[in-house]
Amino acid sequence: MNAVLFVNNLKINAAELAFKIKDDLKELNINVVIFSFEGKPEKLPEGKWDIAFSLGGDGTVLYTARSMAPLDVPILPVNLGTLGFIAEVNKDDWINVFKKWNNGEIIPSRRCMLEISVFRDSKNIVNMVCLNDAVISATGIAKLINLDVHIDEKITLGSYRCDGLIVATPTGSTAYSMAAGGPIIDPEMEALILNPICPFSLSNRPFVLPSRQTLSITVADKKRSRTAGSGVMLTIDGQDTFTLEESDRIFIKQAPYSAKLIINGKYAYYSALRSKLFWSQSGIEQSGIEQSGIEQSGIEQSGIEQSAIEGGHNA
Repeated sequence: MNAVLFVNNLKINAAELAFKIKDDLKELNINVVIFSFEGKPEKLPEGKWDIAFSLGGDGTVLYTARSMAPLDVPILPVNLGTLGFIAEVNKDDWINVFKKWNNGEIIPSRRCMLEISVFRDSKNIVNMVCLNDAVISATGIAKLINLDVHIDEKITLGSYRCDGLIVATPTGSTAYSMAAGGPIIDPEMEALILNPICPFSLSNRPFVLPSRQTLSITVADKKRSRTAGSGVMLTIDGQDTFTLEESDRIFIKQAPYSAKLIINGKYAYYSALRSKLFWSQSGIEQSGIEQSGIEQSGIEQSGIEQSAIEGGHNA
């Protein structure tokens, strides 16, 4: 068996834990390669892998999933960040979870991923994948942009005048989309969330679609695309970006593969929901928490952060 360790060295004790995991796996006759990085990784390790370990927070899992899911490699997400929605395995429990998976006692949790394709002048100019979300948003000082949305290229959903659009997976429903008022969806479901960011019309609400459908979004804002210092940006999982232009068409659909996360049930996920959203607090305790958190932003108060390899969604 061959294993690769994705190690975010910005996390405390990440390197030390990586070498310990490597030593423990070697005792089980498993070949291990450590892929360490600080900030955004530059080059993926080459090789054929049977399992990948993610050592960091949720942002590290997002990067690992985009790299390994297309290769059908399962991921064991070891949490070295704050209480995470995706990085669910405690650093002291990884060996038990690994052994259960290796013995066939754990079936990996399959997570819907999205494929994003950008067309310009009828040419496919970029292809990307995500586990959390794809966000089309404005840059510069004037925030509002115009986006035309269709379903399966046949159904006109409407024109959105807003700060941007979030297209999220169920896994990403607890990230940027939730901060923007979107619904929480069980991460093992297959669905798409279309969530406008600060829409000009109050009738533009979050919308959940079957994952079998394809969204097409057209940049319809001529003024913004031609104004210096402003533009439209596509952001993938809060980590990768691409600059869009007028009339660009973005197609978003479910990927033909899933991210396979090796986790020990859903206890950690629902524990994170209760903790970050204060669901376990009584009315009096909840009131006290809200009062003490007045000086915090709404995102900080609910514990939701955006990751960019630990700085964007779900860090």
